[in-house]
Amino acid sequence: MNKIGGAVAGFFRGIGNFFGEFFTALAKGDWAVKLSLLVWGAGYAKRKQYVKAIIMTALEVGLILFSVYFASQYVPKFGTLGTVQMAQEFNIETMQMEFNDYDHSFLILLFSLFSFVVWAIGLVVWMRNTVAVYRLQQTAEAGRHVNSFKEDCREYLGDKFHITLLTLPIIGIVIFTVIPILLLIFVAFTNYDQQHMPPSALFTWVGFENFKSLFSSGGMTVTFGYAFVRVLGWTLVWAFFATFTTYFGGILMSLLLNSKKTRAPRLWRTLLVITIAVPQFVSLLLVRNFFSNGGIVNTICANIGLTGWLRRIGLISTSYIPFLTAPGWAHVMIILINIWIGVPYQMLIATGILMNLPSDQLESAHVDGANKFQTFRYITMPYMLQVTAPTLVTDFVKNINNFNVIYLLTDGVYTTTNQLMANSQAKEVDLLVTWLFNLTQNYYNYKMAAVIGIVVFIVCAVFTLVAFNFLIRGDKEGVYQ
Repeated sequence: MNKIGGAVAGFFRGIGNFFGEFFTALAKGDWAVKLSLLVWGAGYAKRKQYVKAIIMTALEVGLILFSVYFASQYVPKFGTLGTVQMAQEFNIETMQMEFNDYDHSFLILLFSLFSFVVWAIGLVVWMRNTVAVYRLQQTAEAGRHVNSFKEDCREYLGDKFHITLLTLPIIGIVIFTVIPILLLIFVAFTNYDQQHMPPSALFTWVGFENFKSLFSSGGMTVTFGYAFVRVLGWTLVWAFFATFTTYFGGILMSLLLNSKKTRAPRLWRTLLVITIAVPQFVSLLLVRNFFSNGGIVNTICANIGLTGWLRRIGLISTSYIPFLTAPGWAHVMIILINIWIGVPYQMLIATGILMNLPSDQLESAHVDGANKFQTFRYITMPYMLQVTAPTLVTDFVKNINNFNVIYLLTDGVYTTTNQLMANSQAKEVDLLVTWLFNLTQNYYNYKMAAVIGIVVFIVCAVFTLVAFNFLIRGDKEGVYQ
């Protein structure tokens, strides 16, 4: 964990330096620097950078107006998320029934969060502005040239062009990534569900009650803890098999197609690539119909006597094979179908890597008398792992959140007979992400969906940190060589 610890230490060191520069500017700055704490453009005006002074003062005025006319409507209600319920009242003046001035809990939460983010950005800009003005003071006192506004613009199109390029993406990340994630986290601490649905009803803060419901396994009729353990277990099992079966399957398929003994390798490679060319949702929906209880595969199995034989030995109790409708059967079939879909991708990746295998090592192994299995074990596979190890990590995380395969194969087909699972709106074949989807899309249980979303993030983050720390620890390439 040394490199991760170093990165964390560097992060906090950077924060410490940021505050250190601010307090130094506050202590050693002249009257213009100190006045910039109240009027952002004061320090620039003293150095005759009037355009910057106008821009910074305008930003300050904009932040004040935002706080007075927008944030003040929502932030004071953040503690309760609203107290006035929507209702119709009779207006004597218009002689009509009208809605009262009710509170909207979700808008209060969203716009309060947005206000907090804007204020946090404003605080950083305020502090950076003070540091920048102090640096201008130091430049002037040293007798060096103070840039004009045009010179600053040319600098941001030259040496500091990376800052100009990154500004818009960072704004996009804050708006479309940071705020939704924070909103998800906040919702997890509320009772936002179908019984508390704005605007007709209000929701409020409940603390850690939702987390207790998810992680407890008490005797309540709605036991999210019971479903959570099983769904999490299947999610990890699925991610493991979905990742490594396609990974090793792709490598073996690539070796087979590149073998000199394989006839018509281009034909077989083309047939496999067709799986990629056809949109995945089309393939999965077709396969779901093939393996349905009345599908063509069950018809063939019944005609050849396989269904009757399985029923006689006790593996099934129905007149069909429940490929996608019974626990166990569905789990195995989902993994097998994913192999068929995922192997071609890995085969193409493996083919490209195998073309770059170090020929000198292969020749040395051949001269030393190594057989094909030994060459694969000691040269080919270590080289593949060295090159593709980061993609294994990302594939595992991707499969934890692999919504398409599970949803398209089981939605509307699989129905749980476990009442405890049904009480939690979960199924045995659900991943955490599909369970989250069903809770929001079908049951409007946003509070528990938010908690599950946090759990998914934690699982993926922990695995990624541990895995990448293992991959970057030591000299992996040197060990291979």
